[in-house]
Amino acid sequence: MIRIFPTDSNETKKFLSHLYNEVSKELFGFGTTLLKIKVEDNVITFQAKHRRAPRSAALEGEAPNLKLEVDFHMSLLYKKKLKQKLEEQTDWKIEAVLRDYDSATQFAFTNIVLEEN
Repeated sequence: MIRIFPTDSNETKKFLSHLYNEVSKELFGFGTTLLKIKVEDNVITFQAKHRRAPRSAALEGEAPNLKLEVDFHMSLLYKKKLKQKLEEQTDWKIEAVLRDYDSATQFAFTNIVLEEN
């Protein structure tokens, strides 16, 4: 089977942006404030700035270690849901989903690595 990798087109970026924000809304109740997407060869990169949830700010003041743990698990869940949605809506074979989230700035970088033929 020949698999077509996504292109760095406006149509692809619009589709990916919608999907990324859909996951954000499911998990946090709102989308991102900034989202940049780059498609290069078999790697898709999302650069996002998320909104700070009120409960996150409350946890940060009262239980900072718990907040870090919650952030970590929410990031894992984000990766799982994003991968699931991509696999449901495309024919891309995903090799890895890598995500780094900085709670201090609310920035997240997510890389989707697609399997090469």
